Amino acid sequence: MTAEKIVKVCEKGHTFYKSSECTSCPTCNKENKPASGFLSKLSSPARNALIHEGIDTLQELSKYTEKEILKLHGIGPASLPTMRSSLEEEGLSFK
Repeated sequence: MTAEKIVKVCEKGHTFYKSSECTSCPTCNKENKPASGFLSKLSSPARNALIHEGIDTLQELSKYTEKEILKLHGIGPASLPTMRSSLEEEGLSFK
């Protein structure tokens, strides 16, 4: 059974449909996607979850365990290999 999608409008006036309470606008997410860096390699939900927690650098990310990162809403197991390899490229790792 699929959840009913609700029409939402973001602060910038973009109209979109969501079946969850998530307020992230797909159009704004595309506009705000970084051109480079480890955040550019992640999906919008994962990127938004990290930014919401104040994690916008690999140095910040390395202060957390994988388990702590997985607890964030928007981050799933598929994001971990990307984060792990980005950390390794800089000689860092999860806590």
